[in-house]
Amino acid sequence: MIKQDQAPMHQHRRLAILRGVLHDETLPLRTRIAASLVLLYAQPVSRIVRLTTEDVIADGDALIVRLGDPPSPLPGPVASLVRAYLAEQPRLARASSCSTAWLFPGRQPGHPMDPTSLLDQLRAAGVPAQRGRASAIRHLVLQAPAPVVARALGYHDKTTVQLVTEAGGTWSRYAPGDHTR
Repeated sequence: MIKQDQAPMHQHRRLAILRGVLHDETLPLRTRIAASLVLLYAQPVSRIVRLTTEDVIADGDALIVRLGDPPSPLPGPVASLVRAYLAEQPRLARASSCSTAWLFPGRQPGHPMDPTSLLDQLRAAGVPAQRGRASAIRHLVLQAPAPVVARALGYHDKTTVQLVTEAGGTWSRYAPGDHTR
């Protein structure tokens, strides 16, 4: 039996929370960015804190993030937040007299932010990370083949195949690979 706090939320609720976070300028940029990665790309907080600044790639006017292969494009509003956050980073590094490659640096020099701290910030912002992730990944596997979603977001193929089957998706018999022959 699924506990209420672990049950996936409805798509409309997830997107409403995402909209709220994107527009709430009282929240720190890192919280808004992390919430976006959870709610759009089903990323666990433990993986988000391990992202580096090199995982964010400018591709012309677009901004992409390396969550898996291929990297995932960031929608305009999220890309704007990431650009603003990255513009702050040199100032933050000078203030702490330590430069870091972590996208979300921790208090201890050279280490990423503690996942529990980020999770607490998400909770304080009203983002149910676990339920948001569950909703996002279920939605994604219904929109695209499970192996494609798995590679792009850094999930294991078996995880996404199981999720698409549970969600009643039609991609369960998709064979990955080159279909141009």
